[in-house]
Amino acid sequence: MSASPLVDVATLAGSSARSDWIVVDCRFTLTQPGAGRAAYDKGHIPGARYAHLDDDLSRKPGPAEGRHPLPEPAAFAATLGGWGIGPDDTVIAYDEGSGAIAARLWWMLRWVGHERCAVLDGGFAAWVEAGQDVEQAMPEIVARRYPAREPRSDLVVATRDIAARQTTGALLVDARAAPRYRGEQETIDPVAGHVPQARNRPFSTNVTTAGRFRPPAELRQELLELLAGRDPSRLIAMCGSGVTACHLLLAMEAAGLPGGQLYAGSWSEWIRDPARPIAKGAAP
Repeated sequence: MSASPLVDVATLAGSSARSDWIVVDCRFTLTQPGAGRAAYDKGHIPGARYAHLDDDLSRKPGPAEGRHPLPEPAAFAATLGGWGIGPDDTVIAYDEGSGAIAARLWWMLRWVGHERCAVLDGGFAAWVEAGQDVEQAMPEIVARRYPAREPRSDLVVATRDIAARQTTGALLVDARAAPRYRGEQETIDPVAGHVPQARNRPFSTNVTTAGRFRPPAELRQELLELLAGRDPSRLIAMCGSGVTACHLLLAMEAAGLPGGQLYAGSWSEWIRDPARPIAKGAAP
C-alpha cells in the first residue's frame, strides 16, 4: 500500500482476497453506544471485525480521567489478536463516513508500533455508494497472539504537561466544533469552554460534505498556516475525549506533516480538576 494513511474504495475492494488485509468497522455514536454495533449487524464490509469505542478502543475511566482513556497496551494487543490481526497485517479502519472514529484505531495502531494501517476514505457510505458488496454474516476469525509492545510515549501528552508545553511554544489545537470550543454550548461534558491558549480547528474542516478527505495540498496549506512556522511535532491535538483529535493527526499525516502528538485525556479530563483554568470565546 502507499505511504498515505488513507485508502480508497477501489484499492480496498481490489485487496479483498488478501488474507493479510484486515478490515475493522468502527462505527459508533456517542449518544447511542449500541448504535454502531447494530449498524454493523445490519450490514458491513465483507470480513470486517467490529470495534466498539468504549470497550475496545478505550477503557473504563478513573475519577480523574477523561471519557475515553487509552486501554492498557496488553489489553489492546489481546483485542488485536482476538480480531485475528498479526503484527505484519495491514489494518483498514472505517466508520460511517468522515473517519472521526476510525482515526482513533489508526492512531492507536501507530501508538503500539503497528505501521501498516490506514483509514477508508469516505467510510461505509463511500463503500455502499460505489456499489460494493455488504454482508451480515459474522467473519470467521482465527485468533492469534499479538505481541504486547511498549507504546510510543512520544506520541502522547499528559494533562500535567500541557501548561509547560504551551509555555515552551507547543501549539494546542482543539478539534471540537466551534460552539463547544467557544463555550456557547456543551452537550456532552459538564463544563463548557476550552483550555486557555488552545486554538480551534474542528475535525469536520478536514473533510468535504460527503465525508471524503480534502486534497492533501489544501490541507497542507491550511495546517502550515495553523502551525505558523512550528515543526509539526510541536502540535498537540485535543478534543472532548481524545477521539476526534486523532482525526486532526490523520489529516496532518495525509498532508505530509507527521509528528503531532495527542492529548489523550483532552477536555473531559482537563475539567476533572476545578482548579484548572477555563477560557471561553474565540481564540485570540
